Amino acid sequence: MGAKSSSRCCCCSWFIGIIVLIAVILAVVFTLRHRANHSDDAPGSIDKKYSDALKIAMQFFDIQKSGKLVNNKISWRGDSGLKDGSEASLDLSKGLYDAGDHMKFGFPMAFTATVLSWSILEYGDQMDSVKLLDHAKESLKWTTDFFINAHPSANVLYIQVGDPETDHKCWDRPETMSRKRTLTKIDTETPGSEVAAEIAAAMAAASLVFKESDAKYSATLLKHAKQLFDFADNNRGSYSVNIPEVQKYYNSTGYGDELLWAASWLYHATEDKTYLDFVSKNGEEFGNFGSPSWFSWDNKLPGTHVLLSRLTFFKKGLSGSKGLQGYKETAEAVMCGLIPSSPTATESRTDGGLIWVSEWNALQHPVSSGFLASLYSDYMLTSGIEKLSCSDQDFKPSDLRKFAKSQADYMLGKNPEKMSYLVGYGEKYPEFVHHRGASIPGDANVGCKDGFKWLNSEEPNPNVAYGALVGGPFMNETFIDARNNSMQNEPSTYNSALVVGLLSSLVTTSSSLESFI
Repeated sequence: MGAKSSSRCCCCSWFIGIIVLIAVILAVVFTLRHRANHSDDAPGSIDKKYSDALKIAMQFFDIQKSGKLVNNKISWRGDSGLKDGSEASLDLSKGLYDAGDHMKFGFPMAFTATVLSWSILEYGDQMDSVKLLDHAKESLKWTTDFFINAHPSANVLYIQVGDPETDHKCWDRPETMSRKRTLTKIDTETPGSEVAAEIAAAMAAASLVFKESDAKYSATLLKHAKQLFDFADNNRGSYSVNIPEVQKYYNSTGYGDELLWAASWLYHATEDKTYLDFVSKNGEEFGNFGSPSWFSWDNKLPGTHVLLSRLTFFKKGLSGSKGLQGYKETAEAVMCGLIPSSPTATESRTDGGLIWVSEWNALQHPVSSGFLASLYSDYMLTSGIEKLSCSDQDFKPSDLRKFAKSQADYMLGKNPEKMSYLVGYGEKYPEFVHHRGASIPGDANVGCKDGFKWLNSEEPNPNVAYGALVGGPFMNETFIDARNNSMQNEPSTYNSALVVGLLSSLVTTSSSLESFI
């Protein structure tokens, strides 16, 4: 009997061993399939290409800083704009210069802050994995400090430092400029809802970024955000109509998108249903449902559609969420338009696959589209949604991520010109960037007019504007690296915020927080 029992136990052991082995094999197969369906990368692994590009991209914020610089690491930059705001007894010395000039335009600068905040909130862990989170937060705070000071009372907001007509007649370094720095403001008599609402969005989003690390500062930002939203909503009017001089530079096509965008961020920051009700009630008027468009400094609708879709992914039982259906459906239409093989794919692309909408600052739209696609892909993954239906075809989150990578890769040199449009990245990038500070030697003491010899110089810029994303190629994918080619070769600060968002999303495989709070 003892022998038979031993034999039976042996058989049982073999049987159990086979079952365990089969289970292990099935688990491995399932895991591999799961990874194949959701990502091309091993979870948590850092992609060196994107992390290196992100480290470079982050530097452009330092290059664009105005004010008394702290821990300055840019050898050819120094203090500048120290008296900005003095004619109104305000300290507006901080903030970021807009592009290759020395203007501080509040409308696009606020978009920079909102997008940078969104990037930190969604991809702060990815930034932290390559030791860039603190840098991103510091750059953000430099901008929001400016906006706090630019809002001295509930219904008064200073939205611009400098006169672009005067500024653009000069070619000099910010450290040596001596011209008068005029101020432009909005108030109840001269409203500008789109600018006030965009700055409200920036303040609300930034309040979430600093909520844990600096609760007092976060509360200050949120207070300003609420006041500015009320100011924008209760005194509706376009700054482009009320201040016609701005039309030549950052003309607004309407303020409805900024009101929805600001209310969306305020809901995320407060969970106050008042803001959710606002986007639900005003969606039909301002949301442009069913009509996909392009995310930019002027058009916040695609960003709003995606941001509010976030709630439908992660807060299924949210009271009032039925009013978000139009936003979700339009966000899906935006995504379907981006995937190249979708039946509803946009035709607005180059032969090389780059989204192309405008010859001025052409790269803004592909980079912003890639950023939104990464976000939506991660929302789907985190919430367990495996497919996106585009007409009669289904697509996976990995299809959106593949699209996002294609736009990033084109930007970084996978294009007919073999040109990296991110200055400082790769072996070939623009050397004649339309940027005053980069084009003039750091020790040159030049005035307004005598600096033009560097604009017209045939020598490459003496200073490398690391992290600058230039305007980009024409539709035929050609690019002229010339300093006076501002259409293609001028960088902008808001482009950098979008680049940081896109690259951060690709540094590692990622998932989304279900709530920012």
